Amino acid sequence: MQTVIVPVDFSENSLKAARYATQLLTGHYGVNMILHHVYEKSGQASEASDNLEKLKDNLMTIGIVKITTLAEEGTDFIVELDKLARHQQADLIIMGITGRTTLGQTFIGSNTLKMVQQKVCPVLIIPENANYKDVKNVLLTSDFKNVHSSTPSVPIKKVLKTFNPNLHIMNVDSEHYVALTEEYQNEKVKLNEMFRDFNPEFYFLGLQDVDEAINQFAQDKNVDMIIVVHKGQSLFSKLFVKSHTKKLVYHSNIPVLAFHE
Repeated sequence: MQTVIVPVDFSENSLKAARYATQLLTGHYGVNMILHHVYEKSGQASEASDNLEKLKDNLMTIGIVKITTLAEEGTDFIVELDKLARHQQADLIIMGITGRTTLGQTFIGSNTLKMVQQKVCPVLIIPENANYKDVKNVLLTSDFKNVHSSTPSVPIKKVLKTFNPNLHIMNVDSEHYVALTEEYQNEKVKLNEMFRDFNPEFYFLGLQDVDEAINQFAQDKNVDMIIVVHKGQSLFSKLFVKSHTKKLVYHSNIPVLAFHE
């Protein structure tokens, strides 16, 4: 990875995401982390730039990362972030997330989904209760349908090569019984070949509640990052739009890395 953008509005959760990003990227030389803030009025420019520089100085006390700052005027956070990510050809955006109330969850989740739907680059969402840990175990969720065309293997492998973790690939389907269907077996072979450099381990859980299954599995395997692939109204939407549990990002402490197929 070369360019990582961290949006900051100076809320505690965005500052926590910035601290998490600094720890995550420390030691990965050649990466430029951009602290990005959007202000609404031209009179706020000087204060915004000063605050970003102070944040940069603070972050440099907890990790060694190349950091640049950018404060710019704008009325739409998503539009400005999207333009910056495309202009910089960003490899990753790291965002904080909060919202224990229903209103907060809907608002923040909606903006997160909008950013993923821009298809500009992967988005790593840091839950408010996340504490930094080295990325040693990564969980990739898959629906095992047309994996060659629906799995963005190149950007996923770029992230995996950065951290070189143990890779767990999981599918949750209430129809799983003793043996996998021929279709699942074929897709498993394709995924295994796709990620062969990481010696993936596969898990098939015959459960109804996808959110609960992923969350429990992640705890059992000491997962440090969960990868999901946004496919319209599939798994990613269930996790980030209105749902019954929202456990992965609102009630868990494990960062979620979202790709678009």
